[in-house]
Amino acid sequence: MFKGCLGRAMSSSSKKAARHQLSNGVLFGPSTFRWADFVHPSTLQLRSFVQLLLEPVTCVETFERVELGLQEALINAVQHGNDCDPNKKLRVRRIVTPNWMIWQIQDQGDGVPLPAREGRLPDQLDSNTGRGLFLIHQCFDDVRWSPRGNRLQLACRRTTKNDALDSQGPLALF
Repeated sequence: MFKGCLGRAMSSSSKKAARHQLSNGVLFGPSTFRWADFVHPSTLQLRSFVQLLLEPVTCVETFERVELGLQEALINAVQHGNDCDPNKKLRVRRIVTPNWMIWQIQDQGDGVPLPAREGRLPDQLDSNTGRGLFLIHQCFDDVRWSPRGNRLQLACRRTTKNDALDSQGPLALF
């Protein structure tokens, strides 16, 4: 049901060359792609917000997969990052390129500790918690964390012709 195809890791020299091309407008042209910024109160009333974030997704299968992943990531940010405090905010950035759709979700919390960032099922399968990160990893082609751990970058490959540079994974845009 879920597509778990993680792209191969890019070498540091490939990342450096790709960043150089990005900054010089070689890949996308100057100012062609811009981040869309969204801010939402830290509440679990997320349905319309998720729908807004999904506007550029046109494939039904991808829409359903990404909808589940975004929902899980936003719930985690509200509950674990912002401690369900409605006075805190969620910040989401979205960019769509010819090969990738990328979302960055940031909360105002202290961040997820490095060992807890893995997308594994809980040891106790009948546990009521612990499946969110597993589902997120299953729903997206690439999952990355900021060094602090309070910003999550989620990327979904678009259905396009193969691009030699982008076939290895999206650039870390932190």
